[in-house]
Amino acid sequence: METCTKVTKDWLNTMEYREKNFAREKLVINPAKACQPLGALLCSLGIEGCLPFVHGSQGCAAYFRSTLARHFREPVAAVSDSMTEDSAVFGGQNNFHEGLKNAYTVYKPQLIAVFTSCMAEVIGDDIKAYLGNAKKQGSIPNDFPVALANTPSFKGSHIMGYDSMLKGLIDCLGEPREEDKLNDRLYVVPGFDTYPSNLREYKRYLKIMGAPFTLIPDHSEVLDSPNLGTYELFPGGTPIQEMKESLNAKSYLCLQSYSTPATGKYLEGKGVPVETIPMPIGVGGTDRFIEAIAKFTGQDVPEEITRERGRAVDAMTDAHQYIHGKRFALFGDPDILIGVVSFLLEMGGEPVHIVCTNSTPAFKKAMEKLLASSPYGQGATLYPGKDLWHLRSLLVTEPVDMLIGDGHGKYAARDADIPLIRIGLPIYDRVNLHRYPIIGYNGVINLITMIVNTFLEEKDRNSTDTYFELMR
Repeated sequence: METCTKVTKDWLNTMEYREKNFAREKLVINPAKACQPLGALLCSLGIEGCLPFVHGSQGCAAYFRSTLARHFREPVAAVSDSMTEDSAVFGGQNNFHEGLKNAYTVYKPQLIAVFTSCMAEVIGDDIKAYLGNAKKQGSIPNDFPVALANTPSFKGSHIMGYDSMLKGLIDCLGEPREEDKLNDRLYVVPGFDTYPSNLREYKRYLKIMGAPFTLIPDHSEVLDSPNLGTYELFPGGTPIQEMKESLNAKSYLCLQSYSTPATGKYLEGKGVPVETIPMPIGVGGTDRFIEAIAKFTGQDVPEEITRERGRAVDAMTDAHQYIHGKRFALFGDPDILIGVVSFLLEMGGEPVHIVCTNSTPAFKKAMEKLLASSPYGQGATLYPGKDLWHLRSLLVTEPVDMLIGDGHGKYAARDADIPLIRIGLPIYDRVNLHRYPIIGYNGVINLITMIVNTFLEEKDRNSTDTYFELMR
């Protein structure tokens, strides 16, 4: 039996198996994505007094909550209307009405954000009609705001769900745009971002540069709240009043290109100016973010930020020799991949395998353009729509020096005997990584620190006594 198992394991590491693995079309094994409602939940948590409401089964809500709770190590508030087999046959309207009534009465939110799961979408529940009937029947007051988003789990991914929910929230709360009521605020959309520290960095930069702004949505206090001895159900988020003014913003700045396209199109349709830039990871990406703020304010970049940039460049200079020429494999969401690959190219790192399960044609074109722009990107291959079992085949047949992605990559990294740098969602097996920003100039330093120190630790761990040096 052991001999048979060893033969099988060895065969899994061959080019023959890799070819068979990549030939499969119908089976997906461990995709590097989550379903739409997870993104909708993260989005709705970032609004003041908002209670996320899953129109679907209790088990679905438990999965979404546990995923975020394990990653952030924080309690995650969400309710469901507990659809069961009866609901699948007769429709979920009764569950919806009773669930809304209980959620409004028990938890006293300022807003409820409703999004759907597979069951509700398969049977075709009309949540907009259900909401109208619920108000007619007195389940909730007529003037109580309820945002709606259709988020079928069987298509798209978590970033699409985030986008749908954000559009639904603005559509629900935003007052009509009127030229004589425009505010001077820049509405900044971080996109699907599981780093509260990133959101705090955005706010810090905007404050330093004197830009009147609203971060929408903002889950930084909700999913990284201080322990003061008492539990707050609604500890923070984008203020409701600023959500009401969201369509009267002077302009929007979207910080991810692929997680909010529907929201951007909706805003433009309402006459709101929208600028979308890549996630500001790396020096070049952060420069573009700072330039966008400076363009909005019409002011020069403060010396404080210039010096911060200089420290990031100094850190790059100090550590470039440890990353230059190293080979990397990466997987994750489109926006994070664009940002991290940009950073690696700045450092002379060589991305080799790039797996993006929730890729889009626009992302594929942008990534290929980015790789073609640098001599260090010439050996890279993007694998759109592939999963982590495909990635394993790549790692064991075409070795690299390091894997970058979320915690699910640890199994493939172990099989390939390479280190894993954990970036993205979920990360269950390490603590506090979400408290270290990966965007901005400080994010550059943090990325360098994580990657280089991991390489140096590996070098020490595998070094013989002769070469176990104090200096590296």
